[in-house]
Amino acid sequence: MRAIWSGTISFGLVALPCQLYTATEESGPGLHTVHATCGGRIRHRRVCELEGIEVQQAEIARAWEAPDGRQVILRDTDLEALPLPTKHVIEVLGFVSTDEVDPILYSRPYWIRASGAGAQRPYALLVEALSRSGRLAICKVAIRSRERLAALRPRHGMLLLQTLLWPEEVRDPGDLSSSSPLTDRELAMAEVLMDALAGVDIDQLHDEYTAALNSLVDAKASGGELAVRPEPAPAVDLMAALEASVEAARQARGEDN
Repeated sequence: MRAIWSGTISFGLVALPCQLYTATEESGPGLHTVHATCGGRIRHRRVCELEGIEVQQAEIARAWEAPDGRQVILRDTDLEALPLPTKHVIEVLGFVSTDEVDPILYSRPYWIRASGAGAQRPYALLVEALSRSGRLAICKVAIRSRERLAALRPRHGMLLLQTLLWPEEVRDPGDLSSSSPLTDRELAMAEVLMDALAGVDIDQLHDEYTAALNSLVDAKASGGELAVRPEPAPAVDLMAALEASVEAARQARGEDN
């Protein structure tokens, strides 16, 4: 892994030099965009709509447009020069219990590594203190010239920084709830189904879409076609569907045992 950020965790008067590493990566076969009739690669070029010429990356900037059409051009150097105190500091604002952070706010995770021999002891202290307390450290940090909220928490004896969405970034869905009445029997059967399906080993789950896509690529490469699975018909009767689901779950668990 390559560090994407270097700086210091600051909590109270304790300073912990550290580096951030991206904790996740996308998986998949990596498909290209091509012209369907001939297979030629589709290239996305940066073209100026006023001059009609292709623009190099070094000439590209960002802009804010005023209501009257005037633009304020911002270059990378302008953004890098923003006077953010969190540019090289993960500023711990306070500590909260894990259930105080709505899971909808969680965004990207980063592993944290202590930098240098002098950072090892405060790193170990923060990991152990967070583990014992069951709390998260709520922080501010600027990554790639943008300041974000973040949660600092222990994981497998290491520190994990997980960026958070700002509360205003979460859309208000309005009222999407259902007013449909439910019977006690339906609720009881739903609980029976939940009990029958209790326990999932997430580490044993795999990306079936990628596996199916690889099978499709192999079939196409050999001149064949992939068999299409029939879609299950939706059940009309809720109780019948619940009862059938419970029976299927029990049979599946019995086979697994």
